[in-house]
Amino acid sequence: MANDVRPESLERITTAEAARSFIDDQIKEIKEQVKDGKVLLALSGGVDSSVCAALISRAIGKNLTCVHVNHGLLRKNEPEQVCKVFGEQFDVNLVYVDAVDRFLNALAGVSDPEEKRKIIGGMFIDVFAEEAAKLKDVAFLGQGTIYPDILESKDGIKAHHNVGGLPENMQHFELVEPVNFLYKDEVRMVGKELGLPDSMVNRQPFPGPGLGVRCVGAITRDRLEAVRESDAILREEFAKAGLEGHVWQYFTVVPDIKSTGIKDGKRTFEWPVVIRAINSVDATSATPAVMSWDLMMVLVNRITAEVEGVNRVLFDLSPKPVATIEWE
Repeated sequence: MANDVRPESLERITTAEAARSFIDDQIKEIKEQVKDGKVLLALSGGVDSSVCAALISRAIGKNLTCVHVNHGLLRKNEPEQVCKVFGEQFDVNLVYVDAVDRFLNALAGVSDPEEKRKIIGGMFIDVFAEEAAKLKDVAFLGQGTIYPDILESKDGIKAHHNVGGLPENMQHFELVEPVNFLYKDEVRMVGKELGLPDSMVNRQPFPGPGLGVRCVGAITRDRLEAVRESDAILREEFAKAGLEGHVWQYFTVVPDIKSTGIKDGKRTFEWPVVIRAINSVDATSATPAVMSWDLMMVLVNRITAEVEGVNRVLFDLSPKPVATIEWE
C-alpha cells in the first residue's frame, strides 16, 4: 500500500450527513480510477467487504463481479445467507466458489497462526486469480481493507491477508479500496447510508481467515466443527437474551488442548470452548462485555450437551490491550 496514513482531511464520520458526503466522494473517486474497467471483489458477507461492494456497485454497476469463496472457515449457514442477500436483493454479478477441501487440505498440520493467515490469504489470492482469468478485461481488485487492519499489520501485531500489496502473479491488478481509511464504526455508518440491510450493517466483525483463527493450533475438521456449532449456540442465546446489537462482538474459540471430564458416568478427554464477548467502538481497544450468571449457565449447559468433543466452557474476560480481540 503506497500510503498507510489516514489523510488529515478525512474527519471522523460521526453523522449521516458526513457518511453521505464520504459516499459521494468515493463514488467519484472510484469512477475516476476504474473508468470503464472491471473490478473483481472478494465478498465474504462481512461488514467491510459488503460496504466495499455496495460502494463499487453504486459507482460502476455490472462492471463489478463479486466472488464469494466458501473455504470451510465460515460460520454456520453463512455461505447460504451471503448468496441469498447479494444474489436476490442486490443487482451484482455473484460467483460462488466451493473451495472447502482445497483450503482445509492446505492447512492440515499447520499450527503457527501467522503461517495459517498467510496460507489462507495466499489461497484467496490464487482463487481470485483463477476467477479473474475466467472473466474478460478485469484490471482491478476490490478489497474491504479498513484502517485497523493497516495499523495492526504496520505495527507487526498480526498479518492481514488484504494488507501489504499484491504478489507477483497479481501485479496486473490495481487495488480499489474505498474504505481503507475508515474505522469499523464509520464503515457501519456508511453501510447504513448505502441502504444495506441492518442485519448486514450490524453484523459482528469477522476476521479474514474466518474460524481458522478461532480453531487455535493446527486445524482439524472435527475441532473446526466444534467452533462452528458452539458459535451458533452463542449467537442464538445472545439473541434470546436481547444482547444482539448491544454487544459489539462475541464468538467462541476452541484451542488444541484437552482435559479430563465426566459424561454419562464415564471419563472423557475433550476440548474446552472459550467464550469471548467484548465491547468496542473502532476495534483499537475493547472491554469484556457483562453477561448474567443465568445466561452463562445456559451457554455452559447447551455447549457441553450439544457440541461433540467438548467437556468444558471457559469465559475470556481480557481487555484489549493487553489481549487482542482474536486469539490468533
